[in-house]
Amino acid sequence: MATETNTLTGRSIYTDGAGPLGGPRGDREILVTGGKTYGDVDDDVIRHTEQFPTKLWWMAFGAAVSVALIFITSVMMLFATGLGTQAINSPVGWGVDIINFVFWIGIGHAGTLISAILFLFRQKWRTAVNRSAEAMTIFAVMTAGTFPLIHVGRPYFAYWLLPIPNGRGPLWMNFNSPLAWDVFAISTYGTISIVFWYVGLVPDLASVRDRARSKLRKTIYGILSLGWRGSNRSWRHYESAYLMLAGLATPLVFSVHTIVSFDFATSVIPGWHATIFPPYFVIGAIFSGFGMVVSLMVILRSVFNLKDYITINTMESMNKIIMLTGMLVGFAYSTEFFMAWYSGNEFEGFVFKNRAFGPYWWAYAIMFSCNAIFPQIFWIKSMRRNIAVMFVISIIVNIGMWFERYVIIVTSLQRDYLPGSWGVYNLKPMDWCITLGSFGWFMTFFLLFCRVLPTIAGFEVKVWMNPDAASGKVYKSGGSHHG
Repeated sequence: MATETNTLTGRSIYTDGAGPLGGPRGDREILVTGGKTYGDVDDDVIRHTEQFPTKLWWMAFGAAVSVALIFITSVMMLFATGLGTQAINSPVGWGVDIINFVFWIGIGHAGTLISAILFLFRQKWRTAVNRSAEAMTIFAVMTAGTFPLIHVGRPYFAYWLLPIPNGRGPLWMNFNSPLAWDVFAISTYGTISIVFWYVGLVPDLASVRDRARSKLRKTIYGILSLGWRGSNRSWRHYESAYLMLAGLATPLVFSVHTIVSFDFATSVIPGWHATIFPPYFVIGAIFSGFGMVVSLMVILRSVFNLKDYITINTMESMNKIIMLTGMLVGFAYSTEFFMAWYSGNEFEGFVFKNRAFGPYWWAYAIMFSCNAIFPQIFWIKSMRRNIAVMFVISIIVNIGMWFERYVIIVTSLQRDYLPGSWGVYNLKPMDWCITLGSFGWFMTFFLLFCRVLPTIAGFEVKVWMNPDAASGKVYKSGGSHHG
């Protein structure tokens, strides 16, 4: 059984997730380093919510808000002037708005995967990153939801997509439209993600409440913690609810991006009309989502000094998933070309030949190299345990996945059945402002989350620490112990 010495008590802490009664498990990864006690966990996880923000946080927040203002201003200009300021045209009627919509929905998949599926499979390394990944999911879905509203041109009629009683007589939403399916799927996914995230926060919110010095802070966090007292009954109900929500969220990981893929696959357009799209999109979403999680965790562990919790072993586990899903994405690219050739359909063959060797060959080259080639560096153990390498690869992955959506949409539409209907699609300044601004919009909410809420599920971390660690607790200024 893997152990490490508690520097405060001199006792061994079981760090392999088995605990003192778990029996031998072999050489397992260390989940918490640094000889932490239960009191240390509370201090480390909650400290950043109690202290005044650092200059580094203010600089990052200022930059994010500035970029978010570009996004908000661009959207307001679009609403005022119309979609003509964007690059969409005929035949490319789906432009950067749908590219960004599919991209951000994909980003949101890793949070639910880490929280729900890995929880059901008892992957203990998830405890260091699940809280931040869940928050990332919520903010990514919020960002994605703005783009269909932009793309419809008249967002004040967006409520027509909802199946609600209305004053338009027999006129109802078209239940045969994949756009309507998106509304149901994404709203359900967003709701479950928020509930799942908030339920997981409750015990840690109670810890923040108990450490609070000011009456206002104690009142706010007391309301948010729903009167949590940590009784045996509360824990039993909590564990049952968390397990139930994990079971509900798990099929949504697969269903949401499957339905998004139906936006394409239910058409008759060559390059889109393919049964491979649902699994292809789901794997790609997990791939890009884990890329974003790695990017954020590299920053988070350094800025908030959480290296003892978000360990190299945890980061390596995520890199292995990136490597695996990158291989599957590359296999899907190859399958598309094979099926276009094997089917004998000249239109399918033309579309895929156009993707790789047509006027947008450069976009396909970026997509394929970033998604299928660069992540294979993680076959080398020293590379997948190198912080600088994993950060660069995670950025490359998300660049590649954005270009994947660009390639799928643009190359399938820009050359229609008749040469007389062919067109060119080049992004305009408004498209760049909206695309780059969406990252500022996302980061603004994520940085606010990091400021006011615990970024690590402290009580879950304690579960996999030896209870002997409690005997060495040190009550620092304002500290308390929950476990």
